[in-house]
Amino acid sequence: QVQLVESGGGLVQAGGSLRLSCAASGRTFGNYAMGWFRQAPGKEREFVADINGSGSRTYYADSVTGRFAISRDNAKATVYLQMNSLEPEDTAVYYCARSQNFYTTGNANAYNYWGQGTQVTVHS
Repeated sequence: QVQLVESGGGLVQAGGSLRLSCAASGRTFGNYAMGWFRQAPGKEREFVADINGSGSRTYYADSVTGRFAISRDNAKATVYLQMNSLEPEDTAVYYCARSQNFYTTGNANAYNYWGQGTQVTVHS
């Protein structure tokens, strides 16, 4: 069973930055793409960013391109989401997820393990 534990959420002023981390259990971390998704109150879960198993390829939602950066450290079995120039619209619970395969997809259906989520609140 794979466990994913997110950390780094919090309250930040608009224009500020946060860095989310997601630590994964298991010894085959580098075999799988990892992704970040978010869900705001009253809205459906949406894709934010994902990264392939080696870290050589990334994919972003249009709404965060140029502001967020996903990265991973396979030796530490950890994936990160650096969030800059945060906006109130970025307020949501952010979830880390592990894909069923190596490649980025931007599709939640490809992800079969999920963390518990971490709250990010951006105030103006």
